Amino acid sequence: MAIADSDGLPLAVHIAGGNRFDSVLTEGTLDAAFVESLPPRLIADKAWDGRALQLRLRQERGIELIAPKRKNSRRHQDGRMLRRYKRRWKVERLFAWLKRWRRIATRWEQKAENFLGFVQLGCVVLLLRRLHPKTRL
Repeated sequence: MAIADSDGLPLAVHIAGGNRFDSVLTEGTLDAAFVESLPPRLIADKAWDGRALQLRLRQERGIELIAPKRKNSRRHQDGRMLRRYKRRWKVERLFAWLKRWRRIATRWEQKAENFLGFVQLGCVVLLLRRLHPKTRL
C-alpha cells in the first residue's frame, strides 16, 4: 500500500499479506509516512468506503477520505468530491514506476523486511530523480 502526493511521488509505503483488507492497512500506512505532515485529503478506491474509517481519519488525523461508495452502501455521496477521484491515476503511476524494477515487480525476497527495504529504496530513487533530473540513477 502506498500514499502519493499530487505529483505521484511517494509519501508512505507499507506492506502486508495479500489477504488483508485495504482499509485495515490505512493506519499502518499513515504511520509509515516519509514526511512530517500528510495531505489534508486521501483519494482511495471503493475498498476504503466505510463510515467508521472516514470518521476516524477525520477526527484523529484531520484527513478527509474521498472514496466512491460501494454498490451496497446506503450513504449519500456528494458528486463534487468525486471529481477529485479522477486524479487517482497518479497513485497507479507510482506503482508502475516502482514495478519498473524487476526485483520489486516479482518479489523474490522471502522476508517482508527485505522486500520493504527494496520498495523504500525504489521510493528514494524516485524522489532523487525528481530533485536532480539530469543525474543518471
